[in-house]
Amino acid sequence: TTQNLRDRSASGTHLNTGAAGAGSPNGKPITYRSAGVDIDAGEALVQRIKPYCKRTQRSGCFGTVGGFGGLFDPKSAGYSHDALLCAGTDGVGTKLMIAQAAGYHDGIGIDLVAMVVNDLVVQGAEPLFFLDYFATGKLSVDAGVAIVASIAKGCEESGCALIGGETAEMPGMYGPGHYDLAGFAVGAVEKEHLLPKLDLMGPGDKLIGVSSSGIHSNGYSLVRKLVFEVAGLTWGGPAPWESEAMTVSGSLLTPTKLYVKSCLPLVKKQLLKGMAHITGGGLIENIPRVLPESLSAQIDLGSWELPPVFKWLAQTGRLDVRELSRTFNCGIGMVMIVSPSDEAAVIESLRAAGEQAFTIGTIANRDAEPVVLANTAAWNL
Repeated sequence: TTQNLRDRSASGTHLNTGAAGAGSPNGKPITYRSAGVDIDAGEALVQRIKPYCKRTQRSGCFGTVGGFGGLFDPKSAGYSHDALLCAGTDGVGTKLMIAQAAGYHDGIGIDLVAMVVNDLVVQGAEPLFFLDYFATGKLSVDAGVAIVASIAKGCEESGCALIGGETAEMPGMYGPGHYDLAGFAVGAVEKEHLLPKLDLMGPGDKLIGVSSSGIHSNGYSLVRKLVFEVAGLTWGGPAPWESEAMTVSGSLLTPTKLYVKSCLPLVKKQLLKGMAHITGGGLIENIPRVLPESLSAQIDLGSWELPPVFKWLAQTGRLDVRELSRTFNCGIGMVMIVSPSDEAAVIESLRAAGEQAFTIGTIANRDAEPVVLANTAAWNL
C-alpha cells in the first residue's frame, strides 16, 4: 500500500490453455508468474515502500491501510464547506528514458509530483493528496522502491499525502527496464484565494520570475535529440554546459523544483493576482493562460541570466530566442503577476524561502501578441 492502498494489476497477458496439460510441454501448471507477472515481487514492493509513504501523512488523512480507495477529510485539513477542490494530473514524459538508460531512479518521482502540484498551486490551491500510477513490463523491486520513495519525498516536501497508487506489471507492453509514470493530485482553495484574479490585473502590474532548477520535465524529446544524436554525447560523459564536473545524465536528471511551500504563503496573504507554471510551451505559451485577453506580458530577457544548459541547447540546435522560449522554461519555472506596491514584499518572501526571484517584466495593454520578448540580444544566441 502507498498509504491506504496500492493495487496490483496485469494486462496484455492472455492464456488459452485448451485441454488439460496441453499448455505446457512438461505438464506443469502455467501460472501468472510464468506469464510474466510476479505477485510476490509486487507484495515485496508494497512492504518496502510503506515507511516512505507513512511519512507523507498530514491532517485530513482518514482510514486504514488496505482499502480499495484512499480517504481524505478536507474539514480536518482546515477547509470550509465552501472551499473548492482543484484536481490535476501529469506525467514525466521522455525524461523517463534518460532515467531508465542511466539506471538512476532516485529523483524521477519528484519530477512526477512537481509537475502536478505546481499546477495546483498556481490556482491558489494547497495540494492535499496524491496518487501515482507506475506501469512496467517486468517489475524490478529495487527500481520500484526508488521510484515510489522519490514520489513520497516529493509529496512530503509539498505537504501532500500519498494516499494511494497502482503498480501495473504488463509483460509485452513495455521493453526490458522500461516503465511509465502518471500522477494525480487533489488540492483545496478557499474562494477568496482562487487564482488568477483577472479582474484585478491591469497595465503596470509586475511580472516576477522564480528560478527553475534546470530543464525540469519538458522538452526532453528535443533535448535527447540534440544531446545524443546531434552532439553525440553519452549518458556517463561530462556535461559540457556545467561549470563543475557532472555527467550528462546527472545534469539532465536534476529534479523539477517544487514551488508549493514558497508560493502558497503568498497566496494566503493575497499578494498575488496570478501565477503561471512554466512547463511545455515555455514562457510564450504558459503566461497567457493566466491573463485576460486585453493584456500582454512584456518580458525583459536581460533581467535574468539564461542558464548555460539552455544556451548550449540553443546553439546546438540553432534555435532562435522565440523557439527556445516556447519550448523550455529558460531558467524561470514560475511567473507571478503582482501589484507594483507588493513587488518588494513578494520578492523578499520568495528569497527568504530560498528562491531566486527577479522582476522580469510588466503587464501592458495587448496590441497583438500576448507575450512580447524584449532585449533579446541579452541572451547572445
